[in-house]
Amino acid sequence: MLEQYLINHCAPTLASLKSANLFNCTAENPTALQMAIARWQALLAPKGVKLLLLRESGDRALVYVYRPDRLARDLQQPGVAAFLAHCGYTGTAPAACLDVLRQKLAVSIDFPHEIGLFLGYPIEDVVGFIRYSGRGCKLSGYWKVYGDAEAASRLFDRLSRVCHAVTKRVEQGETLLEVFAAA
Repeated sequence: MLEQYLINHCAPTLASLKSANLFNCTAENPTALQMAIARWQALLAPKGVKLLLLRESGDRALVYVYRPDRLARDLQQPGVAAFLAHCGYTGTAPAACLDVLRQKLAVSIDFPHEIGLFLGYPIEDVVGFIRYSGRGCKLSGYWKVYGDAEAASRLFDRLSRVCHAVTKRVEQGETLLEVFAAA
C-alpha cells in the first residue's frame, strides 16, 4: 500500500531532485500504517531519506518523505529564517521546525502555507503564493511560481521525466527499491 504512494508521489525526492514530497493516504488501520512507515523508514534511511507522519485525521494520514540534509540546506537559504520567525517558528533547526509544522497541522484544517519551504519550493514562490492568494503566478506546475519561471519550468520538466520513468519501470516489474538502488 505505502509503496504505491511512494511511487506515485515521491519519485522526485527519492531521485534527489527535491528535498521532500508529501502525500495523503488512507489510515483505516493506524497501527498498520505506522508499521509500514517504520518499515519504509528503515529501508530508505541508508539512502538518506526519512518518512514522517505529519498528521492523522479520521481515516486519513499526511506523510512527509524528505531528505534531511537537503531540508537543512533549504532552511538556511537567505530570508527563510526571518520568514519562519514571522510564521511562529523559533529557528531553522529541521527537527524543531518539523515539530512546529506538525503542531500547526494538528490544530488547523488548512495547510500552513510555509509548508512549501519544507517541500523545497523557493522562498519567493512561497511568499508570492501567500501575498497573492495563489493568483497571478508566472507558472503553475508542481507548485505556483512567482520567482524564476524559466528555472522552475526546467525543473518541472525534470520532475515529470523522473516520475514517468519510475512509473514505467515499476509497471515493467521492478520494485521501488530496485528502481532507486543506486540513489
